[in-house]
Amino acid sequence: MTGSEVRPARRRRRWPWVLGISIVLICGLLVAAEAAARSIVPGIVRAAVLTAAHLPASQELDVEVPGLLVPQLITGRLGEVRLSSDAVTVDGVTGAIDATVAGVPLGDGPLGAVKGSLTIGQDSFGQLLKGAAIPVTGVALQAPDATVQGEVSVFGRAIPIGLTVTPGIQDGDVLLTPVSASLAGAQVDLQRLAATLGGLGQTLAAPQRLCIADRLPKGVTLTGLRVEGRQAVVDFTADGRITVDAALRAKGTCPR
Repeated sequence: MTGSEVRPARRRRRWPWVLGISIVLICGLLVAAEAAARSIVPGIVRAAVLTAAHLPASQELDVEVPGLLVPQLITGRLGEVRLSSDAVTVDGVTGAIDATVAGVPLGDGPLGAVKGSLTIGQDSFGQLLKGAAIPVTGVALQAPDATVQGEVSVFGRAIPIGLTVTPGIQDGDVLLTPVSASLAGAQVDLQRLAATLGGLGQTLAAPQRLCIADRLPKGVTLTGLRVEGRQAVVDFTADGRITVDAALRAKGTCPR
């Protein structure tokens, strides 16, 4: 090549820069879309839950949707929704609720698995025992048992009675398994309780099942009840069709 020859100028490759800028723009759009979804979707879910549960709009309810929201919105279903509240009242029983709902549709349709727990104090635990053989005047919780205070009539005289039970759930009913008892402040064994109070004593000395189906929607089932410290924890599940089947939202019934 002679000195008079001129080399053609090399063109700079611009496509890597263009690709890089495009990727940055796409990532920015995705981040913005995710942020927008995070600011909107929990509020929509919260409103839907309050309406379905017949709770007031002022009800405190935290909603958390794990994972990236945008891909879930594209599929039309949220993979999982976590609900929590420090104080929610269900048929006179107030407690802190923590629930997980899988497969939440963005439109009409049934839910996936629903499970959760309600943590209640001593007063609310007493409300849970409405209909028990002993008229409840007070409750003391100390894991793993609950001591129920009340009065019974013996020869026309009101006698204070205390019954310590281990609570649980059997086939959706509250199950109270007696551990010990007291009459007029004196400890008595369960056999003596049964002998002293006749038919009532025999009932109190044996496990009691309390049906509360008439206080719950048909689509909700209690699965566990235990005392932790000085609180009681009620575990429950719900039929995912409860959002589309009015019959499952109606109160259940108890055998007479």
